[in-house]
Amino acid sequence: MRPLGEIFDIAAGKTMSAAARAGENKLPFLRTSNVFWDRLDLASLDQMAMSDAELEERNLLPGDLLVCEGGEIGRAAIWDGSVERISFQNHLHRLRPKPEMIGRVDPRFYVFFLQSGFTQQGIFEGAGNKTTIPNLSRSRLGALDVPFPSLAEQQAIVTVLGQLREAVDVQGVSLELAEALRHRVMADVFSKGIRGEASKDSEIGDVPTSWDVVEFQTIRQDLRYGTSVRCTLVPATHPVLRIPNILSARIDATELKYCDMDSREAERYALSDGDLIFIRTNGVIERLGLCAVYRGTPEKALFASYLIRARLLPGVDPDFIAYFFGSGVGVSLISSRATPAADGKYNLNTGIIDSLLVPIPSLDEQRAIAAIIRACDQKVELHRKKVAMLHEFYLRLLRDLMTGEVRSDQLAVPDEMIRSAA
Repeated sequence: MRPLGEIFDIAAGKTMSAAARAGENKLPFLRTSNVFWDRLDLASLDQMAMSDAELEERNLLPGDLLVCEGGEIGRAAIWDGSVERISFQNHLHRLRPKPEMIGRVDPRFYVFFLQSGFTQQGIFEGAGNKTTIPNLSRSRLGALDVPFPSLAEQQAIVTVLGQLREAVDVQGVSLELAEALRHRVMADVFSKGIRGEASKDSEIGDVPTSWDVVEFQTIRQDLRYGTSVRCTLVPATHPVLRIPNILSARIDATELKYCDMDSREAERYALSDGDLIFIRTNGVIERLGLCAVYRGTPEKALFASYLIRARLLPGVDPDFIAYFFGSGVGVSLISSRATPAADGKYNLNTGIIDSLLVPIPSLDEQRAIAAIIRACDQKVELHRKKVAMLHEFYLRLLRDLMTGEVRSDQLAVPDEMIRSAA
């Protein structure tokens, strides 16, 4: 173990001022908002005036270690050299290996160690200065005791953790692409259909010529508010679905509450296969009106008072309707009709839901469209699970490596695992 200041020269960035903001010879600089754990976000770079002398003192070179002085103190990443002339603000520390340490340290190893130390092990608790806004001063950063293994061991650890980070990033990009595909598919199928028909203008925008546009009340049998019975986390006779359980067209039953209720009373709020469940109050307008389709899971489920249940007529596919209300057009329709509440929330009632316009193609086309969007959902969920699995594996291995429970010579992550994950 050595103090971090014995391994790296630690430099402070330039303070932003009115003069720096208004001056000439402006250059981009990094802020804490650009630095995340083991990655940089360069989508938004601020600029300040900086002389050649100041840049000479506060420039960034590829391989420099950047550590946040404020915000999430200790958060660190490596400068990648993607911008040639760039500096950093005073809320960041720049760490560069001391001359005698060149060839003996891999700065990225210390990114990983700082992440484990600050977020997992708590070994740097109290490292920040005790001010209104916690900050990590240069002296305190330099005094932090960190491990100093051989360069070979540092590089071995960086290699395996870097591979996992790369796999997470690849899956993250795949997830973003899958979500973008779903969004585009939903926009297309609800305006163009899937039969190659010409479009017509309607009250909800373009729809295929053979489609009807009707009020929701014409396609439902029953519309009802949920129960206000007291619920607990203790398992009981009936699970009760609440707002957090309602996602676009599907139910997330991982966190449930329960209640006991007289069977006759429970019958009023019992869900049946194919029921739609609407969110009727929420502070987030994009989630208001979002509806899920109940498919018998969890069994004997009821629904809470902040939800509304709709039971549809035969000939209407509930998945098609749920996907429509989760589409851009559906969200816009609901947002335009929602009632603002004093607490910053927006509310729906049964009257508003009944008056919402919905497109109705043939039942066969409804089912085909729902199947297409469901396939997109499955692809999104696959990538979401892979991201979560790989991130969990990364954090576990990060902790084990940085506590010595696993040593680098014990690592043998198969290449096929990395390839399949990516």
